[in-house]
Amino acid sequence: MNRVASTAITQAATSQDVAKLAGVSRTTVSFVLNNRQGMAISEATRQRVLEAAASLGYTPNAAAQKLARGSTETIGLVIPKLSHLYVDVFLAQLVASVNEQCHRYGLKLLIESNEDEGCAPGGFVNLVKGRHIDGLIVCNLRLEEYPYLQALAEANIPLVTFGHGQPELEAFCTMGNNTYEASVLLMQHLVGLGHKDIAHIGFASNEYLAVNDRYQAWREYTTQAGCQQVDDLFAYGDLSAQSGYEAMQTILKRDLSFTALFAGNDTLAFGAMRALREAGLRIPEDVAVVGYDDIPLAAYATPPLTTVRSDPVRHGVLAMQLLMEQLNADEHNHPAPKQYSEPVELIVRESCGVRLRS
Repeated sequence: MNRVASTAITQAATSQDVAKLAGVSRTTVSFVLNNRQGMAISEATRQRVLEAAASLGYTPNAAAQKLARGSTETIGLVIPKLSHLYVDVFLAQLVASVNEQCHRYGLKLLIESNEDEGCAPGGFVNLVKGRHIDGLIVCNLRLEEYPYLQALAEANIPLVTFGHGQPELEAFCTMGNNTYEASVLLMQHLVGLGHKDIAHIGFASNEYLAVNDRYQAWREYTTQAGCQQVDDLFAYGDLSAQSGYEAMQTILKRDLSFTALFAGNDTLAFGAMRALREAGLRIPEDVAVVGYDDIPLAAYATPPLTTVRSDPVRHGVLAMQLLMEQLNADEHNHPAPKQYSEPVELIVRESCGVRLRS
């Protein structure tokens, strides 16, 4: 029996399945099924791909099929630093999700950093000008780079940026959480437990909107609670557990009294918790700790970490859906920007302790 015809179909086939069965690359599959001309593909290879696709019941995704005609079939994803993928679980999950969706649509993913050495502000614009990509997803851009983003939006370049609730983003398609409202949930929880002297570690510098949103919520609630030493209970981290450890040490050296910590992300919280223990402080008896993101390790911290849950995998799926809507719109009828907000959930665990007595 023909090797192609004998293959069992157990689930929806992908272009990768077709490529494996036909013994060719996914690029060749794309060229054959989208009838790209001038690709020097032999007739025997073409027939092998068509037989494999028919055997598997594979039908090219309509969106990817439209992209394949006269396009790069590549999506760009902009992140601050490539090194962040080593230390920030949330970002790594987000990148993996976007990459998975690109495979689903038959597209390639190009990751571009905008803060590494040799990268100029707004350098991602060159990806578009040079026609290296068909659309762009951006994550955690610095404030100074929003004018570059605005220029792309005005040129009707397919674009999605992460974030929600900030006036600076209203001109773009956005996907994500309202980080201010999520931070309010955490602060309300801590204040409700009786805390007023609450330290905070920003997950990166104040160049980022999301950092400033979390800082704003922390500042408002600590001030309302009557904290007299707000400024000295704050320090910046840089996404990693090591930076959370160092930022916590900086706050501790100021020798101020505080009973709770709001860490800008869960990874920072892990490092800060180690610094607190080394200083002889118990969690939560002496200092309650909350994080942000609910990464998989949060439930296994010692003690398990109270946090707010966002979903980077779903964020990646929805960001790609928003981008594909733009990529497949009529070139003379561009869709209006959509702002999509995913809800967050307060996850209460042992690290925040019990209600304090006044």
